[in-house]
Amino acid sequence: MSGTEIEKLVKLIAKLPSLGTRSARRIVLQLLKKRETVLLPLIQGLTDVAEHIKTCEICGNYDTQNPCSICATETRDSSVICVVQDVADLWAMERVSFFKGKYHILGGVLSALDGITAEDLNIDNLEKRLQTEPVSELILALPATVDGQITTHYLLSRFKDYQVKISTLAQGIPMGGELDYMDEGTIQLALNSRKIL
Repeated sequence: MSGTEIEKLVKLIAKLPSLGTRSARRIVLQLLKKRETVLLPLIQGLTDVAEHIKTCEICGNYDTQNPCSICATETRDSSVICVVQDVADLWAMERVSFFKGKYHILGGVLSALDGITAEDLNIDNLEKRLQTEPVSELILALPATVDGQITTHYLLSRFKDYQVKISTLAQGIPMGGELDYMDEGTIQLALNSRKIL
């Protein structure tokens, strides 16, 4: 491998989120040092993903089958759909192993700053699901950001005439969090989401 090929690999890895050029160089160095045990299996894994992973036509999840294994599972509650911003959010919800409904991935949130409109998101497909599936509740699990809240309000307005309960995740102070370290917005959300004991 010539120096040019190594630099090309460093530049490719540096494009990944949270990685800069220095981190990418360290990763490439480790891959080169562990060619047999890490680099070659990684190449095979990336090739397998590129060849076999599909995007679910129903919810937008990544899987080796279409519809994805979550949408295809009959034991999950089809009447409850959790709406998330991205596949990473679905994975986070699944990691908890608590939610037993189904999902819908928007592919982002509305953002005037970034020029993202409702037409850019997977909202039309969500509306089709409300029209064709026996959905009784939409859980809007969108980020607690300005854009996330704007998207939540847009979805509430758009789906207000459907016979479906729309809820959001409670937001506020995380487990183990101390008030002294929280920003004002988090404290306000916690106060607004308080519950009677």
